[in-house]
Amino acid sequence: MAGIYIHIPFCKQACYYCDFHFSTSLRNKESMLSAIKRELILRKNEFKESIETIYFGGGTPSLLNSLEIDSIIDLIRMHFQVTENPEITLEANPDDLSKEKLEELSKTPVNRLSIGVQSFFDEDLRYMNRAHNSKQAIDSMEHASKWFENISMDLIYGMPTLNEKRWEENLQFTFDFNVNHISSYALTVEPRTALDHFIRKGTYKAPSEKKAESHFKILQQLTKAEEFIQYEISNFGKKGYFSRHNTSYWKGLKYLGIGPSAHSFDGTRRSWNVSNNAKYLKSLEKDELSIEVEYLTVEDRINEMIMTGIRTIWGISIVDIVTEFGQDYKEQLMKQAQKHLQSGILYLREEQLVLRPEKYFLADGIASDMFLIKV
Repeated sequence: MAGIYIHIPFCKQACYYCDFHFSTSLRNKESMLSAIKRELILRKNEFKESIETIYFGGGTPSLLNSLEIDSIIDLIRMHFQVTENPEITLEANPDDLSKEKLEELSKTPVNRLSIGVQSFFDEDLRYMNRAHNSKQAIDSMEHASKWFENISMDLIYGMPTLNEKRWEENLQFTFDFNVNHISSYALTVEPRTALDHFIRKGTYKAPSEKKAESHFKILQQLTKAEEFIQYEISNFGKKGYFSRHNTSYWKGLKYLGIGPSAHSFDGTRRSWNVSNNAKYLKSLEKDELSIEVEYLTVEDRINEMIMTGIRTIWGISIVDIVTEFGQDYKEQLMKQAQKHLQSGILYLREEQLVLRPEKYFLADGIASDMFLIKV
């Protein structure tokens, strides 16, 4: 199985923390959609596997209308082998999700919404420079739940404006809407973002790692009490509602990324499109692809299996390491993992190295400890 990711590089305004590729000008939207369709056709033979998931990300894909969404999905069905019941996700912002827009979306093949609420409080939303306000956040969720059964909500924690009481209230709002999936991330300060600039100038207070860790523990406790399963560090789903698309990333399955800045993976190499709308459009006008390619070494591939596997309930598969790369690499991996096994941070479960959930906040550091050098 494989997935297709469609990057829609447009937003109404720039969130202060965001370092994704996008433009706030919609002037070239029609040309961009034509280029995205052209890229899909040019790359139709890259994967022979059936397409199980289609994901519209961005940017803000909810800026598209139903006809534009339908036309892209129809083109994918025309040129790729798509499974009978694919998961088709659309990322959406609350300010786009009017009653009329949601009814319109419900008539498309989109069967999963990922709604970027981030917070139900105006002070937090202003700190992040989100385009919506708290009323729009609440209204969008009320309307969406009437038209869609499979809804994921995005929440951000760790902001200086967010205390523990308000974070608990944010989570309770989420539970009250009966969503079956939550993606929740700590606010991070990425280089060259507006937030980074404001913090350096001293006009914004920097996020606190201690506060983020406290919020993360509350998140784990309250979602567990509501019968969510933390199947990846930042993702919580009710049984049967894990994101199939994102799970394919963490399990190392193939995916095709379409649109400016989009990444692809075919099992042995990664590739990514140019992060420049004008250059992307110009290349597709000539039926050319502006793509850079990185061929992964065995060590690169194993390290990626470590980095992604340790973040999930499935852990790092020792069987897969042996099957794909050989016994020597298993022995080196176990040697690297030994101190964490002895301390109890990691444990073995049916030939899988698994990180204990209470240690998830340390996952990146533990993964880097286990990275392999050449055998």
